[in-house]
Amino acid sequence: MSQVAVNDSIDGSIDSGPEATLPSAMTVALVQLALAAGGFGIGTGEFAIMGLLPNVADTFSVTTPQAGYVISAYALGVVIGAPVIAVLAAKMARRTLLLCLMLLFAVGNILSAVAPSFESFTVLRFITGLPHGAYFGVAALVAASMVPVHRRARAVGRVMLGLTVATLLGTPLTTFFGQALDWQVAFLTVGIIGLVTVALIWFYVPHDKVSEGASALRELSAFRRPQILLTLAIAAVGYGGMFAMFSYIASTTTQVAMLPETAVALMLVLFGVGMNAGNVIGSWLADKSLLGTIGGSLVYNIVVLTMFSLTASSPYMLGLCVFLVGCGFAAGPALQTRLMDVAADAQTLAAASNHSAFNIANALGAWLGGLVIAWGYGFAATGYVGAVLSFLGLFVFAASLRLELRSRSA
Repeated sequence: MSQVAVNDSIDGSIDSGPEATLPSAMTVALVQLALAAGGFGIGTGEFAIMGLLPNVADTFSVTTPQAGYVISAYALGVVIGAPVIAVLAAKMARRTLLLCLMLLFAVGNILSAVAPSFESFTVLRFITGLPHGAYFGVAALVAASMVPVHRRARAVGRVMLGLTVATLLGTPLTTFFGQALDWQVAFLTVGIIGLVTVALIWFYVPHDKVSEGASALRELSAFRRPQILLTLAIAAVGYGGMFAMFSYIASTTTQVAMLPETAVALMLVLFGVGMNAGNVIGSWLADKSLLGTIGGSLVYNIVVLTMFSLTASSPYMLGLCVFLVGCGFAAGPALQTRLMDVAADAQTLAAASNHSAFNIANALGAWLGGLVIAWGYGFAATGYVGAVLSFLGLFVFAASLRLELRSRSA
C-alpha cells in the first residue's frame, strides 16, 4: 500500500512546494491511474445510457422521450451534488471523501441495474449523479498537489483522461454489450468499475490532513469571489457550443450529410478521439500559458463550430469538424486549474463546481440547439449556436482578464 506522506499542499494549498517533498514518480503515476479509473467509470455511466434509451423504454413500458428524463435526472444530480457535497464535506479528508463518493457512485449504478420501476430508476440516476462533480473536483486537487506547479494542468489532464477515454472505449463497448445482452448489464459493469476504483484509491491514494480552519462557511466564500464566478460562467456559457453540436450529431449525420445510420458510430469515435487529443494537448498548453489556453480555445471553438455549420453537408468535412470540435475539450484541464488559482482557501467547492458548470453548458447547448432546429434552421445550424455561445464566453473571459490585470496593478 502506498501510504506515503504528501506535501502540505494536499490539505488545501495549490502550491506543490519544494520538489524535494514531492512523492516518487511511481507513486504519482499510481495515484493518477486510480483517480482516472474513477473518471472512466463516471464517463461510461453518464454516456452509455444515451445509446440504451430505447431498451430502457421497452423494459419500463414508457416512450423513448420519457426515458430521456433519466438523463436529465443524472445531470441535475451533478449540478446539485457538486456544491452541496463540497460544502457538507468541508471537514473531511480528501482521500476519505473520494472513497465515499466513488462508493456512492458504485452502489447507485448497481442498484440502477435492479431498479423495479421507472420511477425508482430515475431517482437512482439522480442519486448516482450526485458524486460526479465533487469526485472530479477533489481528484483534480489531489493530483495537482502531488506535482510541481508548472505541471499541475497535465496532472489534472491525466485524471480527466479517464473521462475522455470513456467516450472512446467505455461508452461504445458498454452500449454494445448492453444492447446485445441486457441494458442492466451496462450499469452493473459500471458499478463494478466503481468498486475497483474504491480499491485502487484505498491502496494508492495517500492519507492527507484536513486543512486547518476548514469549514462549510469557508467553502461557501468561493461564491463571493468574482474570479471564481467568472471562470464558472466561461465554462457554462462558452463551452455550451460543443454540446449544441454533439446533441444532434446523429441527425446531422443522416439528414444533412446523408450518410447511413452506421456512420453515426464513426462520428462518435471521431469525437472521442478529438476529446482525448484535446485533453492531452490542452493540458500541456495550459502549463505553458493558462489564460492563453482558455482564451485561445474559445476563439478556436468559434472558428471550428462555424466551419461545422458551413460544411456539414460534406461527409468528409463533417468527420473532420466533429473531430476538431471534440478537440475543444482542451479547455477542460485549463479551467479546472484556473479555479485552483483563484479559489484561495475555498478549493473544494470551486473545483467541484466546474463540472456543474459544464453540465449547465450541456443543458444550455442542447436546449438552444433544439430551439434553432425547431425554428426551421436545420441540424447544421447547431454549429452557429455553438459559435455564438463561444463568442459570449469570450466576453466573459475578457471581463475576467480585465479584472485580473486590474488586481495586479492595484
